[in-house]
Amino acid sequence: NSGFLKVSDLHSLYYEECGNPVGVPAVMLHGGPGSGCSDEMRQFFDPAYYRIVLFDQRGAKRSTPHASLEANTTWDLVDDIEKLRTHLGIEKWLVFGGSWGSTLSLSYSQKYPERVTHLILRGIFLGRDEDNKWLYEYGASEIYPDTWDEFLKGPKPLAGETYIDSYYRVLTGTDEVAKLDAAKRWSNWEFSIIMLVNEGKPLDDQSAISFSRIECHYIKNNCFLEEGQLLRDAHKIAHIPTTIVHGRYDVICSMRNAWELKKVIPNANLVITPRAGHSMFDPENAEALVDATNGYRIKE
Repeated sequence: NSGFLKVSDLHSLYYEECGNPVGVPAVMLHGGPGSGCSDEMRQFFDPAYYRIVLFDQRGAKRSTPHASLEANTTWDLVDDIEKLRTHLGIEKWLVFGGSWGSTLSLSYSQKYPERVTHLILRGIFLGRDEDNKWLYEYGASEIYPDTWDEFLKGPKPLAGETYIDSYYRVLTGTDEVAKLDAAKRWSNWEFSIIMLVNEGKPLDDQSAISFSRIECHYIKNNCFLEEGQLLRDAHKIAHIPTTIVHGRYDVICSMRNAWELKKVIPNANLVITPRAGHSMFDPENAEALVDATNGYRIKE
């Protein structure tokens, strides 16, 4: 089952369902923000057991209008998840999210804990100032200096600008050639360091535009979160069965993020994959995530 759900006067979301139509509901929250869902994301769930829901967030992939930043905030997306749940007639569901999807999963579950049966979180990103600086100022740059230098060949910061500011200026500007070059450099930086050994697949032009514009928009606005909010409010979801999967060598999201989340949700099961990076498709991450969805299946 697939379709479009109009969630505002401007935005319509592409969504799809697969697996067992009368199975246990589970929703997949993709990363980015701005990347969208892929067919492979369905494979983390047993299709005989789960009713699997995937959707492209505002402006991403098949949702319209493409790459739009208007009315596109964390809390718009949280409300969209609720609108989709209501539209599909689902009372509660397992929430699965990685990277930015973990940020969104935490935001959603902390606002609507009564709607979440289980949480499966991967590659924890907490949206704090230090998390943004790790990826776009100093941190990941020290591990991948060669790739970081390619990023630095993009828009040059003007007086008082950060790299995020300079990219945002171009990505929201009118020079389409410069915009596409910036989009490719922004997305290539992240996708070239996403896996422990192999680089991720480069994005096509359209995907690079939506990914870079929307992600830069969120990073520039601190993901529309108060500083430290997701750790501060973690007590609201302490009762929800939670599995956290994080690659020991995740360069995009520091391993410390998962460790700090575990400390404020002590009952969570933290799985540190010893030979994995950030990607959900790194073999050890993929295995741990499938183990998590199968584990919650068995417990039912």
